[in-house]
Amino acid sequence: MLDEVIEFIIRRIQKMRDSKGISARDLSLSIGQNEGYINKIETKQGKPSLDGLVFVCEYFRITLAEFFDEGTQQPLKVKELLEEIKGLDADSLDLLIGTAKKMKGRK
Repeated sequence: MLDEVIEFIIRRIQKMRDSKGISARDLSLSIGQNEGYINKIETKQGKPSLDGLVFVCEYFRITLAEFFDEGTQQPLKVKELLEEIKGLDADSLDLLIGTAKKMKGRK
């Protein structure tokens, strides 16, 4: 089970880094760690500390719950979408919900 969690963490960090176009080195330095911190995690030479995960989440402006939500493939995109739809009227939200349902059904 622990190996599955570590694999999930690695994939999640890589996916979020890729979506923002940030290198492992730059992310490491941005969260106040040594330049090889993220690379060591992604290459399984080290494991992230809880503080390290919190720093990663703070960098990407998501919560730990959002980070570990396996049902959300793109937590950064979901967070961005939620920010964009705040303040829309009920008809617009219904339209978006219907569109999302149709798109999800095409998978």
